[in-house]
Amino acid sequence: MTTTGEERERGFDHTAIEPRWQAAWEDADVFRIDDDAEDPEYVLAMFPYTSGSLHMGHVRNYTITDAFARFERMRGESVLHPMGWDSFGLPAENAAEERDTNPRDWTMQCIDSMRDQLTEMGFGYDWEREVTTCEPEYYQWNQWLFKRFREAGLVERQGAELNWCPSCETVLADEQVEGEAELCWRCDTPIEHREMDQWFFTITDYAEELLEALDGLDGWPNNVREMQRNWIGKQEGASVAFEIPGYGDVDIFTTRLDTIYGATYFSLAPGHPVAQEIAESNEDVAEYIEMAEQADEDDLDVTSGVFTGEYAVNPATGEEIPVYVADYVLTDVGTGALYAVPAHDDRDHEFAEAHDIDIVQVVEPGPEAEVDADDIDVQEAAYTPDGLLVDSGEYDGLHSEDARETFVDVFDGEERTEYNLRDWGISRQRYWGTPIPMIHCEDCGYVEVPDEDLPVELPEFIHTTGNPLDAAEEWKHVDCPDCGGDAVRETDTMDTFVDSSWYFLRYTAPDLTDAPFDADRASDWMPVDQYVGGIEHAVMHLLYARFFTKVVEDLDMLDGVREPFTNLTNQGMVLGEDGHKMSKSRGNGVSPQRIIEEYGADTARLFIMEAAQPEKELAWSAEEVQSAHSFLQNVYTLAEEYADGGVETGTAGSEAQSASTESGETANTDIADYVAREIEATAARATEEYEQLRFNHALQAVRELVSLLRRYRNATTPDAEVFERGLTTAAKLLSPVAPHVGEELWSVLDNDGLMAESDWPSAEAPEDYAVSRRLVENTREDIRDIVDTVGIEDPQTITLAVAPAWKHRVVDIARDADDVVPAVMQNEELQRYGSAAADFAKELAGRAQYDETLAPEGELTALARAAWLIEEEFDADVVVQSAADADDGLAKKAEPGRPAIDIAE
Repeated sequence: MTTTGEERERGFDHTAIEPRWQAAWEDADVFRIDDDAEDPEYVLAMFPYTSGSLHMGHVRNYTITDAFARFERMRGESVLHPMGWDSFGLPAENAAEERDTNPRDWTMQCIDSMRDQLTEMGFGYDWEREVTTCEPEYYQWNQWLFKRFREAGLVERQGAELNWCPSCETVLADEQVEGEAELCWRCDTPIEHREMDQWFFTITDYAEELLEALDGLDGWPNNVREMQRNWIGKQEGASVAFEIPGYGDVDIFTTRLDTIYGATYFSLAPGHPVAQEIAESNEDVAEYIEMAEQADEDDLDVTSGVFTGEYAVNPATGEEIPVYVADYVLTDVGTGALYAVPAHDDRDHEFAEAHDIDIVQVVEPGPEAEVDADDIDVQEAAYTPDGLLVDSGEYDGLHSEDARETFVDVFDGEERTEYNLRDWGISRQRYWGTPIPMIHCEDCGYVEVPDEDLPVELPEFIHTTGNPLDAAEEWKHVDCPDCGGDAVRETDTMDTFVDSSWYFLRYTAPDLTDAPFDADRASDWMPVDQYVGGIEHAVMHLLYARFFTKVVEDLDMLDGVREPFTNLTNQGMVLGEDGHKMSKSRGNGVSPQRIIEEYGADTARLFIMEAAQPEKELAWSAEEVQSAHSFLQNVYTLAEEYADGGVETGTAGSEAQSASTESGETANTDIADYVAREIEATAARATEEYEQLRFNHALQAVRELVSLLRRYRNATTPDAEVFERGLTTAAKLLSPVAPHVGEELWSVLDNDGLMAESDWPSAEAPEDYAVSRRLVENTREDIRDIVDTVGIEDPQTITLAVAPAWKHRVVDIARDADDVVPAVMQNEELQRYGSAAADFAKELAGRAQYDETLAPEGELTALARAAWLIEEEFDADVVVQSAADADDGLAKKAEPGRPAIDIAE
């Protein structure tokens, strides 16, 4: 290789180029979007909690959205790609306690640090739209929206049995209690149950719409939609009254009313009013209820319960059945009461066995069942499928489905729909959150803080146990807005998930002072086109955000937007090199800051995006990080060598040579044509992969293109225009993921302006590209097989002969024929080829499919273009021949899409 000028070390210094291009982007307002932009592409990552530093999960999340936003911007889209801070919450409060400071100071320090890190990573945000949820300018709108929700009848103050975390000293929503062990989502402490008065958003009012609308979220992962369906938990059933003498009628809810004749006991939840009433005169029941209220779930099982001494009357049989209080019946599911049919419910069966209760079968397998009635023994196990009724009086033989419908009228029942979804308790007994804008007056009750007095700002932080706002005496004692008398502020703050339930709307107008967001702009810009974040938010943040969006649309604050996120991607976890989740306790974490300092942000970004598709887990690999760094340096070096004249180039001849020559020499124009087609195809392939967020596939295409350009340089004198176009295309395709190196390449190649503001490459592959590529790759593989099988150590000449036109005609007929051989032999044109055509037709008859192929002239051209790759791989001359020019013995072996091959040593 020749060079011009003095020999010097090539490559880029990331410590120099990355800050330079970050400053250039900022100066040019590359990522700023005007308020009058028409329906921009809205690309958003779930904003981070202000923990103080980025971890690799953050880097992965934000690289995904940044790369996609840059891609769309280069395609000419106006792109809204903002960033903000989820900055309220207990961790900041705990951190402040540990450091003897206050949550606000700690949070703001974290934000400054994380903003710097995001900038160092090269993430392109419109920082003019930054939102910070702990700022009064933001959380006043939490308070304002709370009041609007209350006016709409969507806020209630209820006394309820709630989840209490003794470690966090606060209530948790059901969605924040994890697993069967019922652990706090934040600290893994087993939760307790407490009766408390709390503020609730009545999200259950939207249960049906939240459920039905999931079917239209085609851009969401199926598992997330299924998680929400299960959480909402719709059940179609009926309510029927059972009389408990002395206590009146008690409604039950059941989805299996067909089994009512088999009810052998009745169960009440410990919190049911009748259970509480019985406990007043029954010491055993009172003791059980107290135990159940205090116990963790691990301490109880499905057999836990106590007989009350009372009996309920089964309306179907008139028989009295014993009444139990049992912990497996939940107060807030259904009616908190149920009749039990041990023969046809697994939990009821287990309870009945433990308490020696009768088990009576009333459903047996029907004709459609895969088991015989004689094979069912309900004393051993419950039979739970639908079937035919037995032991059910005049209704014997009725199918379960029909019986459920019939029994609603027979037993004066009512068809009902129940949901597992519970109302969202938003009260938290902590300091660092949005104060709930309510005041309690002994005379007036709960009174709203007037709009003109919003925001209700937090007082100075008080170091104390429990809720610091309870200790803020001066702050909490106020005059009643209604009567002027002495009153007390609500000292609970809002669940921080309120903050994140509408922040994506605030980005449309972050400085607006008279409304939470600009209604017209939000209606135009929403919904978010591409949203990226963790699967852990499937039934908390994502459900709440959907609820908020529907409510504000119903409040006429949005027009026609009822779902916040069109497409959702849940990025996979980043694992340590040991294959486990990165964590401090394992000591397997990798600091993004260290990677930036050692290799640069682009290397970290490239590694993460190449290692796996966004939704898959990826394991950190020092070796692959080094590979990413080396690739970036190699690309840059190649471009730099070309720009410095270190790559000798020329101009391909204006007239293409024939597909081959007897000497096997391949024309430079053929090679240039091949490379040019690969450049176009790579751009098309990468574009499609970027659109689907399959960044690893797009980047693999870039690597292959760069490798091809190096081989092109080594194989011949490259055409200058083709070679530069290849470098420029590779740079553009790489730039969304490695933007700093992309800008350097753009500059080295002497282009004007910024790569970030340039146009995306043309993205249309040549019309016959896929077929041509398959032909070439299959041919190369066939040559490898011959060389390996025969043991050819030093091939001198490789001759390729394409199939004659008549064989292509046979294949065309075979594609459409039910019986290949007769169809071929009835063709007058093919009859003149006699037994050769018949034999070839017989070969084709056994094939399941026929790949698309080029015409003979197209095969000649495609193989001639690619001959240089074969020459390079096998260090042999390559001759490409038509069937007419080839030796008869060789030509007759050729098939469409599979040229005949002769290798001479």
